[in-house]
Amino acid sequence: MRSIVYGRAVRALMGASSVVLLACSEQAAAPVAPDGPTLEAAPPSVAFGIWRPGPGECSAAIHDRYSTVGPDGKRYPTWHPPVDPLTGCSFGHEHGRDPRGSALYREVGDLPFGYVNEQLDVAGLGLRRHEDHVGHKIEWENDIVLRSGGGAGQLLEVRCDVMTKLHQGTHSKDAFTNNLHELNYHLRCSDRTEMHVALLTAIGRPGEFERTCGGTVTVGPATPVNSPAGGGKRRIPDWSCVESKVLVPEGRGSDFGVLHESWETHSEVRSAEGNRVLASFDPYFQVFRPSRYFDPRQPDGVARPAALCTHQEHDGRRARTKECDPVQQAVSGGAFTMLPFDDPRSPFNGARRQVDINNNKVRNAGGPRVWYTDPFGRQGRRDPFPGSVRQVLSAIDNDYGVGLGGPVIGGDRPYGGTGTRAPN
Repeated sequence: MRSIVYGRAVRALMGASSVVLLACSEQAAAPVAPDGPTLEAAPPSVAFGIWRPGPGECSAAIHDRYSTVGPDGKRYPTWHPPVDPLTGCSFGHEHGRDPRGSALYREVGDLPFGYVNEQLDVAGLGLRRHEDHVGHKIEWENDIVLRSGGGAGQLLEVRCDVMTKLHQGTHSKDAFTNNLHELNYHLRCSDRTEMHVALLTAIGRPGEFERTCGGTVTVGPATPVNSPAGGGKRRIPDWSCVESKVLVPEGRGSDFGVLHESWETHSEVRSAEGNRVLASFDPYFQVFRPSRYFDPRQPDGVARPAALCTHQEHDGRRARTKECDPVQQAVSGGAFTMLPFDDPRSPFNGARRQVDINNNKVRNAGGPRVWYTDPFGRQGRRDPFPGSVRQVLSAIDNDYGVGLGGPVIGGDRPYGGTGTRAPN
């Protein structure tokens, strides 16, 4: 029997020691990092081992093989395929694109899911924020073209490699109120712009979100309750969007496009001295068929789009779209039974996504390439401190901003995979 072992890899962001990823090796032993524990001996992080399988899915032990040692010496979950290639069993969820194909992988290595959340525990900021496992989603693209307007009306064009990972849970109530989500962002461009950043990005205000069809929805306190507000916004569909766009009378088609989430982030790395912005970036993360929307009539606010396929209002309005075809199963007598929301055959599983690569700015001319910040990307210093996260920036000023309204990546890659289902 062969085993896959994910170990500590080269990380430009984290500064971990180099160990080659062992994949599909015969009875591969756990790798040993020169300055850290073996994978098996590393103490578990809060994020490690929290996933539990559903009926017929891979065991937790198989899932835990896909792990890595973080820069703090702890063991973290990392990317894995939706189907284990050794056993053929399904994990029921996916984490996006395999990072090993990225041109940045040799520098970045295996992303330790939940590492920044863990540092928040020891940063002394009076906040604690941990996220579920399935929401970690990776996307990347090599050699993309970013264009921006330069001086004197010139069009500036650069080519970049980009890899990003956001914890974007679109199956639970979490994002209705919680605005802090772990973000990894890696960019290297032909004009020497470079970023390797990990932080908790504050997307909009805690306790509320922007509904997809317009307006602000106030829900309740976030966790933690003292979460800072940030730039951008979380656009999430709610019942009012569904009622006006999805439930329609005979003769009209439903607009299932309203069941679309757009998490529009704005993140910054700032220095402790003068609170100066050293870098900023604005990727937008979009999900086209999430497995939830907000309905204030539900006890936890969570309603399921799949249920709309058999729902009918008293006046006859209902969902009228081919989107419901795979959700409904015809039975005798012309009636329909609806698949459970977490059935792998449902298209409402959060597996269709894209990332918009927008503004990317560096203002670090003459500065060090390596900074240490708190988990929010603030208080940047040259030396590490308790709860700090290592950030790498090119020592240049890129004042024009790479990629205004930049390209979209991932939109042509559905990640459904065999067995993928909500929660995903």
